[in-house]
Amino acid sequence: MTVHEGASVVRLRGDLGEDSAPGLAQALATAVTQGASRTVVDLSEAEFADSSVLHALLDARNAHRAADVALVLAGPLQVAIRRLFEVTGTAAAFRMTDSLESALTC
Repeated sequence: MTVHEGASVVRLRGDLGEDSAPGLAQALATAVTQGASRTVVDLSEAEFADSSVLHALLDARNAHRAADVALVLAGPLQVAIRRLFEVTGTAAAFRMTDSLESALTC
């Protein structure tokens, strides 16, 4: 996790599965307590994610809402990542942008 323009930024890369979910959950739990007004999850380099990663993102969304901290997912999203949100019907649950730059200012 890094801090960029006052936002906590969590970057995800490659194939993300069950092994990645605990680390992601921990990073997002830490981010919500850092005092930033938003957390950005940069998914632009993520190739694949499974339901455990989606579950970690949904849990983080709830924690961020409770703390009044924005959670934004930044793309552009790869086809497999976009399909994960579409097939599960969870795309509307998140604020998504097409770039990290947009996510930092929306």
